[in-house]
Amino acid sequence: MKIKLTSVYVDDQNKALRFYTEILGFAKKADFSNGPYRWLTVASPEEPNGTELQLTLNNNPAAKAYQQALFQQSQPAAMFFTEDVQADYERMKARGAEFTMPPTDVTASKIAMLKDTCGNLIQLTQLARW
Repeated sequence: MKIKLTSVYVDDQNKALRFYTEILGFAKKADFSNGPYRWLTVASPEEPNGTELQLTLNNNPAAKAYQQALFQQSQPAAMFFTEDVQADYERMKARGAEFTMPPTDVTASKIAMLKDTCGNLIQLTQLARW
């Protein structure tokens, strides 16, 4: 078994696509519509055939409440791993990303947190080298 797809709720799919591609650097993988429904995914350019992230429109009241609760509690909706969190922080900040936490040393890793402009916090994680 493999994890092929996971999702994050967003309040605007076009805005989310811009953020996840232009700020984070992911690549658009799938984008098609069926009536009012839009299937939109991005993937890491480092693993174009790896796990996809679906940018799901947040039009479900239960999901919207969950998304807002996570944000209010400063909990990330997604975590992405990096080899160099400081370099990614600098690159994304230069592209206009709004960080709520700069790179910070924590137990066994270094993390940074940023807003995805669509109602979520995203955590960047660099694992410590032993």
